[in-house]
Amino acid sequence: MSSSAIPNDKMAALIAIRDLFPGLDAKTQCNRVLDFLGRGYMLSTFEGSRYLDVYHLPARIMELRNAGHNIITHWTMVETEAGKLHRVGNYMLVRGEARHAA
Repeated sequence: MSSSAIPNDKMAALIAIRDLFPGLDAKTQCNRVLDFLGRGYMLSTFEGSRYLDVYHLPARIMELRNAGHNIITHWTMVETEAGKLHRVGNYMLVRGEARHAA
């Protein structure tokens, strides 16, 4: 998935949130993911790693779910840069659940 396929408002939010929560520890990554999902966007595994600096998004999603956040997964098939189809998770926070990770 190229950045040109991401709408401008979504890309702006990804960049703003990445800059708002500097650092690479798990709690900071969870805060980035939760802030982004709380804005009503879906977040794919690719977007999480490429634009939010969350290199193992499924682990952060599991941690957020374990903390009580209702995050659902939509699976899609995406063609990678190598031209292969890959199953990719797209995560969405159920409305009214946004808050920073504890």
